[in-house]
Amino acid sequence: MYARSPIGLSGWPDLVSSPACFPFRIPFLPLMLRGMSQPRHRKSGPKGSAGGDAGRPPHAARPQGRPQPAAVRPNKSEARREVGWDPVAAWYDKLVGETGSDYHRQLIIPAAMRLLDIRSGESVADVCCGQGVLVGRLLDAGAARVLGVDASPRLIDAAGGRHGRDPRVRLLVADACGPAAWADASHDAAACLMAVHDVADIGRLFSNIAGCLKPGGRAVVVMMHPCFRIPRQSHWGWDADQKIQFRRLDCYATPQAIAITTHPGKATGEHTEFHHRPLADVIAAMGAAGLAITACEEPCSHRRSQAGGPFSKAEHRAAQEFPLFIALGAVRLPVT
Repeated sequence: MYARSPIGLSGWPDLVSSPACFPFRIPFLPLMLRGMSQPRHRKSGPKGSAGGDAGRPPHAARPQGRPQPAAVRPNKSEARREVGWDPVAAWYDKLVGETGSDYHRQLIIPAAMRLLDIRSGESVADVCCGQGVLVGRLLDAGAARVLGVDASPRLIDAAGGRHGRDPRVRLLVADACGPAAWADASHDAAACLMAVHDVADIGRLFSNIAGCLKPGGRAVVVMMHPCFRIPRQSHWGWDADQKIQFRRLDCYATPQAIAITTHPGKATGEHTEFHHRPLADVIAAMGAAGLAITACEEPCSHRRSQAGGPFSKAEHRAAQEFPLFIALGAVRLPVT
């Protein structure tokens, strides 16, 4: 099943623990938001040492009420049985709610709405809509018709509880990467928020997004930034001599599927998969589907650590320099 991403799950230790950087299908963060965190440091270390996920700034108390990180790699039989959003839909809906997490409200949705540039009377598809956090914003912007598509029946039920009585809204349980009767070239715009990394086949996803649009229709894709945010492969480091916070990547160019445990410590066996791909693969897949990228934003964290802390200046700079997300705006090319 393909829905969205949370923040604050196992596999996202460098995102979830400190206040300045970022708490998020992304059970991404719920980036998934599905969650993210602030940079963390070793208290001391040689120049160029990598703090990774081993330490946290003295001032950074662990946020309350967020899932705690626990790196768990389920076996293949568990993965086949548990991957998908329906088993964790109630948890995710409670985590993200009607209007989205703090990161949805402050970064993800504003970027999406700027790039979508909805005009009064337009028809918009929300692909991998989850519980419908974007639907209300689309309607408020003047959309005359909104189609929400998600593979999770439980998340569609949650969206229906909020928007199902509105005659302008249609909600559909459908795999965004499967055969798509809804991809009927009838929409002026389409959005896909925090779900690209939940999907194994981005070629089919982007093909369906392009297929739902009229020629010249606009699309927006927002996802975790693949250059800086890779579960278990990206970390914060601290250079004690230069007094700078830096980002360390253990790999980037190799695509990989990474299991994200949704209830660390509860031994439920429930997890989702995060699909990392280099940015070039994403751009190429959009182009192959007939989506020409015309705009890009790279939102950085709006959060800041406590002023006056021993690492606060470096943390603030790092938060401003390393984006959490990337938002790509595109148009559907004419079919030739």
